[in-house]
Amino acid sequence: MQQIFAIISLTWKAAFRYRLFWVITALLLAAVVGLPILVKDDGTAAGFAQILITYTLGAVTGLLGFCTLWLACGTLARDVEECQIQMIAVKPIGRWQIWLGKWLGIVSLNAALLAVAGLSIYGLLEWRARRLPAAELAKLQNEVLVARGSAREQNPDAFIAQEADRLLKDRMEKRQLADADPNIVRQQLEQQLKAELQAVPPGGMRWWVIHLGAARNYLKDQPLFLRTKFHTALTVQPDTVYADWQVGTPRKTPIWQDEMSLAPDAFHEFPVDPNLFDEKGDLIIGFRNPNDTVLLFGLDDGMEVLYREGGFGLNLVRGLGIILCWMALLAALGLAAASLMSFPVAAFFSLALLGISLSSGTLTNVVSDGTLMGYDGEKGTKGHSPLDNVAVPIFRAMLDVINLVQQFSPIDSLTTGRSITWQELGLAFSQIVLLLGGVLSLTGIFIFQRRELATAQGTS
Repeated sequence: MQQIFAIISLTWKAAFRYRLFWVITALLLAAVVGLPILVKDDGTAAGFAQILITYTLGAVTGLLGFCTLWLACGTLARDVEECQIQMIAVKPIGRWQIWLGKWLGIVSLNAALLAVAGLSIYGLLEWRARRLPAAELAKLQNEVLVARGSAREQNPDAFIAQEADRLLKDRMEKRQLADADPNIVRQQLEQQLKAELQAVPPGGMRWWVIHLGAARNYLKDQPLFLRTKFHTALTVQPDTVYADWQVGTPRKTPIWQDEMSLAPDAFHEFPVDPNLFDEKGDLIIGFRNPNDTVLLFGLDDGMEVLYREGGFGLNLVRGLGIILCWMALLAALGLAAASLMSFPVAAFFSLALLGISLSSGTLTNVVSDGTLMGYDGEKGTKGHSPLDNVAVPIFRAMLDVINLVQQFSPIDSLTTGRSITWQELGLAFSQIVLLLGGVLSLTGIFIFQRRELATAQGTS
């Protein structure tokens, strides 16, 4: 480990010698302090969180990401091109130790910079929050500056599939299919069942049974929050519709009731009284539709229960930990590219891959359409290209890799007061650092081990 620590120290010294650490620190502080000054919030808790968390952490992540790629490509490629690495390689140190030491040096440098940015954001949040009105400050402390867990209704896919099979079998026994394709009929039955679960007709009721699990043990006397979203069946959406709510189990728990006027196609979050779940941890939520139109609650985002799990400070630390995992992956990418290429080519290659990962929406459209040509609106058909047989599988594999990283969203979680658990941080470390970063690291070390350093001088 002495050799690796020596390389880490040299990486830090290089960052200080070229004033990189101080320049990035100044840029981070400018982003954290400058953005809230330049972009004013609207005085609400949501607007406050959007400016001070989403914008600042987004700017910090983007700035650190580009600097990490630049430093990772430069610290190895420049050493090779300027023949400094040859002086180190002749010493009793393995090339894998040089590579790993540089990676750890960059990661530790990012950790220090993230710590500075995190402390600045936390301090600015505490200071600026005092300027909010009392009602918005209470909302901020209960809904944003907190780590909240969530619970949803049990996934209905298994029930829908089982019920569709039963209905299909019943129709086949009664010979009601005629010449229809059973697979198509089954798909139609599934869609019909999903529609029935989502739709609440005028005067109808919709019930959700949400199991809180082990959280019931520490939620006594603690308020719960309902987060819901619905749509109307009207072509022109009204500004608001009426909603009658009932939460609790009759004869077992207190009953909370309220009438609201809510806008469709938007998320709504509101508190309900504590202790409304039964001894099993089941929370029963009822909605009555007093309107003249059908209301639709999505199976994925129609209803969610939020509850407090911890404070904001530790949640911010875990969120920064996931961002550090991203930086570790970018450091491995930059070093792997620099193990084979010159600095300009390695930087261009790394930034190109980063750009591809940020365009996952395009990749998703290609994979879902099954073609590069897209959808022809005039003909109502999908285009086709001979390249589809090669490009679509490659894009699908790339999308699977990108999703391993993008499924973690610490900035969104911090902005909405969602809990980032230790399990989520551990999973991020496993997938991003150990799996993807490990593959890149092994590739980079293998290339660097076999590279002829004596011929590197003067190459481009």
